[in-house]
Amino acid sequence: DPNFHVRHSVYYDCAAQHRMEILDSLGLNLKVFQKMHFGPVLFREECVFRKEIKQGEAVYIHTTVAKMRADASRWSISHEFRTEDNLLCATLTVDGAWMDTKLRKLVDPIPENAIQALMSIPKSDDFIES
Repeated sequence: DPNFHVRHSVYYDCAAQHRMEILDSLGLNLKVFQKMHFGPVLFREECVFRKEIKQGEAVYIHTTVAKMRADASRWSISHEFRTEDNLLCATLTVDGAWMDTKLRKLVDPIPENAIQALMSIPKSDDFIES
C-alpha cells in the first residue's frame, strides 16, 4: 500500500482463505456444502493490528477456535499473524454459525460433520465453551 506495508484488507482475505483450507482439510469443502445445503456464515470480523508486515516478509497464520457452543452451532475463530521470529503482527477474530443455504437461516440441528470439524481444530489457550 502507499505506506509500504501489507494493506489491511489482505489480512481479511488471507484469514478467509485459511479458514476454508482448514475446513476443506477436515472434509468440509464446497461440494459437501452444496450437497448438504449448508455453510459457514459470519456475524462479525475484526482485526487488531500490532506490528506492520512489510513486502517480502514471511508470515505464518496460527488458527484456533476461541469460543464455541457445546453443540458447535455458534463459534469464534482466531487467526494470529506471526513473523518467522514468532512476533505477533495481528489478530483477526470472526464470530459465526452455520447457515442453511436453501432456507437462508441458521441450521438446526448442526450436521455432525460440521461439529466434528470444529471440534478437531485446536483450541486457543483462553478457549471458552459457551
